[in-house]
Amino acid sequence: MSQHSVSLDKIAFDDWQAIHSWACLPEACRFQPWGPNTEDQTRDFVKAAVEAWSSTPQQRFAHVARFGDDVVGMGELHVRSHTQRQGEISYVVHPRVWGQGIGTGIGRRLLSRGFGQLGLHRIFATCDPRNLGSARVLAKLGMTYEGRLRHTAWIRDGWRDSLTFSILEEEWRAEDSE
Repeated sequence: MSQHSVSLDKIAFDDWQAIHSWACLPEACRFQPWGPNTEDQTRDFVKAAVEAWSSTPQQRFAHVARFGDDVVGMGELHVRSHTQRQGEISYVVHPRVWGQGIGTGIGRRLLSRGFGQLGLHRIFATCDPRNLGSARVLAKLGMTYEGRLRHTAWIRDGWRDSLTFSILEEEWRAEDSE
């Protein structure tokens, strides 16, 4: 399995069970303010993500990540400011395929859509400082570490700090052309 074999598809309500296969796992949401999810929580999340595709102006673009026919993760691109052309990416990968380039593949495709299709200027992402795998993915994507924000989210074991990474359109174009 490789990052190049991963495709992103617009999320559909029928994807909820595949998404729940990791959203219910403590290890998948260890560094997140959500989860482990009940089936109802996952259905509600997917319903909102599907409905966001109909919003005007659209700000949330949720996708499932597939390897062949298998849903192995998901990624989201949020437009934080249309005026300032700013966006944020996030992703989650099923633990059974961690370390196989899936997160990097999801991130690359989200950046391509953000810069290529939406014309964004800057895209950022955050991760828990203890989530070393996610920090490595963001670095592999060519994102620059900008700093540590303190106590940004309450999770199961207390307040979570967030590491912030970003990439500018011209940096992405230079990375993408290599």
